Amino acid sequence: MAEGWSYLITGIVLGLAGGFAPGPITTLVIAQSLRYGLREGLRIAIAPLLTDAPIAVAALFVIGQLEDAGPALGTITLMGSAFLIYLAYENAFAQPPQTTAEVDLPRSLRKGIVTNLVNPNPYLFWFTIGAPTVVEAYPNGVFVGLFLAGLYAALIGSKATFAVVAAKGRSLLTGTVYQYTLVVLSLILFVLALKFARDGLGYLGVL
Repeated sequence: MAEGWSYLITGIVLGLAGGFAPGPITTLVIAQSLRYGLREGLRIAIAPLLTDAPIAVAALFVIGQLEDAGPALGTITLMGSAFLIYLAYENAFAQPPQTTAEVDLPRSLRKGIVTNLVNPNPYLFWFTIGAPTVVEAYPNGVFVGLFLAGLYAALIGSKATFAVVAAKGRSLLTGTVYQYTLVVLSLILFVLALKFARDGLGYLGVL
């Protein structure tokens, strides 16, 4: 069961890192909450839950079609390690997200879905991190469920936090607490990157 907890924690960390990182969905959540209130911001926050499924299925299908999954998974996992290092760097030096509402966003959920579908980060995540993790956890379906539950609870929860803060006040978005949170998440992401690098080398038979 300890291994199951590791998948849950991994999902939570990745979800928090993706959720708190500045990006198009984050900006959209804030803008919509400022302009139309908390309810509209929350509609944007749940967009990843609706759009990630086809991306995840496509990533798993591609990996499943590989004749020799070991070297391919090793290469993909090493790419995932590099992507995690990039995310750690991006989070550590990120500027606070924009708190202005410059664009008109009349249909929140539709706008959130379209924005997430054209955002490259979900594709990079699922093809280099998400799918290999699911493949690794697949022998035990409970582990897959724990990973996905942790991932989306943290991802949507963190986006919802932006909606609440933007709807109630802007000070926390530019305060030191937010910056320190990103730095801590960056350190954890770097540790996860080392784990992915070790796993990737293991798939390639180096370790």
